Amino acid sequence: MNVIQRHLLFGFVCAVVMVIGVIGLYILTYPLEKWSEWWTEKVAGIPFILALLLLLVFIGLFLGLFFGWYWKKQFLTIERSLSNFRKSSPSKESNETSVAEVEEILLKIKQWQQQFQEQTKLAQKLASQTAEQQEKQMQELVTKERSRLARELHDSVSQQLFAASMLISAINESEDTTSPQLSKQLQMVEQMVHQSQLEMRALLLHLRPVPLKGKTLQEGMLELLSELKQKVPMTIQWKIEPFPLDKGIEDHLFRILQEAISNTLRHAKATTLEVLFIVRDQFAILRVVDDGVGFNVEEVKTTSYGLQTMRERALEIGGNLQIVSLPGKGTRLEVKIPIMEGDDD
Repeated sequence: MNVIQRHLLFGFVCAVVMVIGVIGLYILTYPLEKWSEWWTEKVAGIPFILALLLLLVFIGLFLGLFFGWYWKKQFLTIERSLSNFRKSSPSKESNETSVAEVEEILLKIKQWQQQFQEQTKLAQKLASQTAEQQEKQMQELVTKERSRLARELHDSVSQQLFAASMLISAINESEDTTSPQLSKQLQMVEQMVHQSQLEMRALLLHLRPVPLKGKTLQEGMLELLSELKQKVPMTIQWKIEPFPLDKGIEDHLFRILQEAISNTLRHAKATTLEVLFIVRDQFAILRVVDDGVGFNVEEVKTTSYGLQTMRERALEIGGNLQIVSLPGKGTRLEVKIPIMEGDDD
């Protein structure tokens, strides 16, 4: 039985009680000589006793319906507030007048909801901080492990490759290798060792990328290219214009350059490498060109992790990366970064 039905029943019972009470008071005040007068006296053509009964029942039912509807409305307001609390939805302010008790209940629900929302925000913030801290710790562990592998490879495999390269070069230059077939095989081995050295240097550069460490982008580029020119049997040329940029932009451009050089050393089999960094028409342009074997850009675009990383870095600083390459024609990589007003201050 809902609240309206209960109030209707209560109103009907009250109406019957009022009828009995009114009749009793009337009899005590005006004693009747004949009970038939209750039926002979009529109101609007209806016997007086029946008219009185219908009137009071109607009043009782009307009041029961009214108060039942009113309290159902109050309960629905509380129900909506509890539903919003369960769904963590913001409570809507109601302009409907409520009794003091209902207003107090709604106020407490609103306070509980605000407290719950604050606790939820705090829990989410703690979860985010924990995830960021774990990610940072994981990144630090990965960086340390990559540095350790790079040191071990540099101290062992890289040195052994260098020693093997020197030994094979000495054998090829000696006069003892009179057999043309043996000489050809040794030259092939020497080329393989040289290629392995290039791939090893590229791997070391990828495992342990050299940070700028307080240097400008131009200083870092010059240091990196000068070191490569001494260690790699490749013609390396560059044109680098000094231009101050934000630290984040410089770091991303430097990482892109490292990744591009690493890809060239590992895959291009190039003899020349050109690096250009200039600023033209409010754009910082980084271009890396080699004369290597090249590749099909559309086939490699979705499978190369290095290219994907470079594209993401370029997008993070508001730029774009374009790659032009054809098999046997070399590769040109270009990054254009817009320079906002005030970046050079």
